[in-house]
Amino acid sequence: MSLNKEKQAKKPSPNRRLLGYAKPYIGYFALALLIIMVLVVLELYQPQILGKAVDGFVSKYEAVSSEGFSISELKAMRADDLSGVVKLGLFYLVTVLAVMGLTYAQATILATVSQKIIYNLRNDIFGHMMKLHVGFFHDNPIGRLVTRVTNDCETVNEMFTSVIVNILKSCFVLIGVIGVMLATNVRLSLYIFIVIPFITVATFVFRTATRKIYRAIRAKISELNGFVAEHVSGMKVVQVFTAEEDVKADFEGRTEELRGINMKQLLTFALYSPVSYVMNITALAILIFVGGHMAYDGLVTIGTLVIFQRYINKFFQPIQELAEQFNTIQSANACSERIFWLLDTKPEINNDPECVHVDAFKGKIEFENVWFAYRGEEWVLQDVSFTVQPGERVAFVGATGAGKTTIQNLICRYYDIQRGRILIDGIDIKKIAVEDLRRNIGQMLQDVFLFTGDVKTNIRLNETKITDQEIVSAAKTVNAAPFISQLPGQYEHEVIERGAAFSAGQRQLLSFARTLAFKPSVLILDEATANIDTETEALIQDALGKLMEGRTTIIVAHRLSTIQTADKIIVLHKGRIMEEGSHQELLSKGGIYYKLYKLQYEHEMGE
Repeated sequence: MSLNKEKQAKKPSPNRRLLGYAKPYIGYFALALLIIMVLVVLELYQPQILGKAVDGFVSKYEAVSSEGFSISELKAMRADDLSGVVKLGLFYLVTVLAVMGLTYAQATILATVSQKIIYNLRNDIFGHMMKLHVGFFHDNPIGRLVTRVTNDCETVNEMFTSVIVNILKSCFVLIGVIGVMLATNVRLSLYIFIVIPFITVATFVFRTATRKIYRAIRAKISELNGFVAEHVSGMKVVQVFTAEEDVKADFEGRTEELRGINMKQLLTFALYSPVSYVMNITALAILIFVGGHMAYDGLVTIGTLVIFQRYINKFFQPIQELAEQFNTIQSANACSERIFWLLDTKPEINNDPECVHVDAFKGKIEFENVWFAYRGEEWVLQDVSFTVQPGERVAFVGATGAGKTTIQNLICRYYDIQRGRILIDGIDIKKIAVEDLRRNIGQMLQDVFLFTGDVKTNIRLNETKITDQEIVSAAKTVNAAPFISQLPGQYEHEVIERGAAFSAGQRQLLSFARTLAFKPSVLILDEATANIDTETEALIQDALGKLMEGRTTIIVAHRLSTIQTADKIIVLHKGRIMEEGSHQELLSKGGIYYKLYKLQYEHEMGE
């Protein structure tokens, strides 16, 4: 066995790991368990009350009435018996009310504890997702990850609420029923216990059959959530290409697969339920046949038969409940496997144990013989070296796939390089605390993401240290204040998902205000003026000038006309630096940059 397999073999099961979340609340579970033990005692004692009523009082009526007494005479003679029946009836009612009250208390305790457990589990999952590198979210559909945090946690919640302690209750009831029946009459009990092997085998087969089905169900639900999330996000593309019917057909095919698996689960349970019912009826038939003969021979009383009849029902009820709880357990097990798969995914970007904390950067950036590949040895950057001085504006150009965007991702350490070093102010970025590194680098991307909330929250991004005054000041500086002031509610104006109600230019201005509010030392611009109207582009260019003032700026350029004033332009081709210099220097060389500029210039002139 390999080392990895040995580690996997030693890893606790998902359900056992879930119990680790319950450990801090063991006192509450102990209290719920104590309540359940009292409930079991009360439920097991209730048939005894009925048995006493039948043997002590009711059965006497049959014997006395057969001797020919009048009704009034019988009432006078049976006054004490009637009083005894009333007392036992009231006592039985008290036990029923006690069971109701204790059941409510137990349910309240378990519901409270389970919500606390799921609260902690959800926070751990979401917090862990925040630590995972960007590539993880490219490789895993967002809908599936959302399912981990929402649906899967709810299924696990149900297990804590209604399964764990109730399984113990069912087991206690089964053991108690068997014990009391044997104590009451061994011979009659052994006859009835003939059905136990059959119901045991049926339960084992049912549990085995449903385990695989529930894993398949959870996988299909997760896949379906991913499909829906993806196509709702891309609905505009679907409608542009009039692919609604094709997408609908694909969705129907996926839901048909899920329906088929759900039908397997329902049919499996539908087959098990009659088996349990038949075993119950068989046990009652044995009681009537064997118990009847024993009562006729005077070996048992009528009250004993009543007690056994009640215990037979109580024997099969927990078995039925266990079968239903197996459904929840199997579903929760499938969910917990997927939850802990996510929690076991190791963050690829971690702080070095001896990392340094940096309040602000001067802004010197150095790449020393950097090699990087997203997969294997498919090198995106090959032996790349360059230096950006503090306050310098450096642009990267090149054809699609040359490595421009990769460089900005590596500076922010969304990925780690395989060879070489990246330094900021002479410090290897792997030695800088990740949160300090990214806080000091402001990224402005072409595709701006705004969150549901208000304008102010989208600029602040939950950073409580940024005051309202600083938000307003940042918005004014980057020319966002004029359009914000025209919004209903202004800075409290509600932003819908992704900021869909704003124009591309307005979203970009808000992203500038957000960046400025965080006061970064280094700026990274990914063609912030692409696809913007001329009037808004002028505002953005003015805002960019204010943002770049006194800051080291990395520009990923697609339109070469926007970088002519850069201090230095670096030309990338297939992951290597081919040329380096100012706009005029590169044009005079007549190399790759000259050809790119000429091609783009002719294209723009043609338009």
